Amino acid sequence: MYKKLFITVALLGCIGIINAQDSFRPDNTFVAMADTLIKAPKNWFNLDYQTDKVRGVSTEKAYAELLANKKSKTVIVAIIDSGIDIDHEDLKDKIWVNTGEIAGNGVDDDKNGYIDDINGWNFIGNAKGEMVDHDNLELTRLYVKYKKIYDGKTASDFKGKQLAEYNEYQTIKADYEKKLQEAKGMNNMLGQFMLAYNQADSTVKAILKKNDYTLEEVNAIEGDEEGIAKAKQILGTIAAMGASVDDLKEGVDYYKKQVEYNLNTDFDPRSIVGDDYANKKEKFYGNNKVKGPDPFHGTHVAGIIGANRNNDIGIKGVANDIKIMVIRTVPDGDERDKDVANSIYYAVNNGAKIINMSFGKDYSPYKEVVDKAVKYAEKKGVLLVHAAGNDGRNTDENPNYPNPEYLKSKKMSKTWIEVGASGWEDNDDFAAGFSNYGQKTVSLFAPGEAIYSTTPENNYKNSQGTSMAAPVVTGVAALVLSYYPELKAEELRNILLESVSNYGDVKVTVPGEKSKKMEFKKLSSTGGIVNAYNALKLAETYKK
Repeated sequence: MYKKLFITVALLGCIGIINAQDSFRPDNTFVAMADTLIKAPKNWFNLDYQTDKVRGVSTEKAYAELLANKKSKTVIVAIIDSGIDIDHEDLKDKIWVNTGEIAGNGVDDDKNGYIDDINGWNFIGNAKGEMVDHDNLELTRLYVKYKKIYDGKTASDFKGKQLAEYNEYQTIKADYEKKLQEAKGMNNMLGQFMLAYNQADSTVKAILKKNDYTLEEVNAIEGDEEGIAKAKQILGTIAAMGASVDDLKEGVDYYKKQVEYNLNTDFDPRSIVGDDYANKKEKFYGNNKVKGPDPFHGTHVAGIIGANRNNDIGIKGVANDIKIMVIRTVPDGDERDKDVANSIYYAVNNGAKIINMSFGKDYSPYKEVVDKAVKYAEKKGVLLVHAAGNDGRNTDENPNYPNPEYLKSKKMSKTWIEVGASGWEDNDDFAAGFSNYGQKTVSLFAPGEAIYSTTPENNYKNSQGTSMAAPVVTGVAALVLSYYPELKAEELRNILLESVSNYGDVKVTVPGEKSKKMEFKKLSSTGGIVNAYNALKLAETYKK
């Protein structure tokens, strides 16, 4: 499940606006800080540290100094995500088209098993065009499954495999109940704060006699007319946090969906798809509606990788010569292992050379199914780039799925890159506070804070997360491969890892632990941030 940016009520509670309780503070709640969102250059992830004093990946420097007179070859990049607005002004010329299909004729012209898959495929829809929007967390699905079997029983009732499963259920049950309590508490508190904001907003509008106003105008209001002191406090708090009303609304929406869908044991939308979900070998289901009901996340990811660099509008993606294959697999909730595996197969079989996967979850009940698909991609020479997750935790100790370690053999995929998120500022907080990390499990870091990119309906917006860091790496990989198409996937991976901007000895704040610092090299296997300029120079030495 990808996690969106929202403001935290825990801080609001500290100043007494509402009664926030420690037990309701979720570990993955992020605060949008003012200096990050306001000061970061819009194109910072493409800039160079030496020249621009921000920890970007030197994309612009690479184009200016290394690629001016070089020819490139188009690389197909698959994005497994929530869907993409394929008509976006900055993306429409970069969308992959399946030339083997005749659009709209209802025939599987290329005989790949998918009818009218012109721009990709949607694995969470059906032939009627209906689509899954919201879904449970995998935690919820497992809780429902095991509750029927083990609830009310004791360990003495089982032995062997069933005892192990019973013990797993106890962990799942505790985790589920904790998350549900948090979600209900935060949903209630954010709802209260939203009501308080609406009252404050109405008060200010009535006094100023206009709908649009600034914080300076609010603070200039004298007296305590109709609760203006309370309005000043509420509006001032939002501004001081660097947040916006949209952030507040996003927080309200996030927890409302957690309670109503993600953690709701009575909600199960899978019947919409119409597949035999128990059949993990089933591949041919879904539809060609690749935009989906909420393509914000996937559209933002796509822009980072390959927004048109030559149209003088919007933003510049990292890679200039790519085609984006759209594969919709991620709902508002946790993606399902069967769909992830089938998405990888689809991407590989239809020509993708790099796959971006900006999603993840805490449980993977059918990991062996995903592992088989990952092995297939490795065998076919396809690079997989995956976001490490936004829980501020060490994934060496607490895994995030999917991951490159094969369940049975414990070997690691040779064509997988796991990506943590870094920030733009030159200080000891440049490892993003929300990012997962791990000296064994995370390969490298990439820009993931205040990333300005494409959003649906020809819009652009800042967002952050390892979901944004992974496509930066995907973009760099595609850039290198487009100019050095003879590279094998394993070689491409090695180039990106060996050419990082090395900050290994720099002490940074450990993500998720504000009071603890450690050397940056302990947060990933490379101790560095991906760098396009360095990668291209190293790739030149691989020429045969």
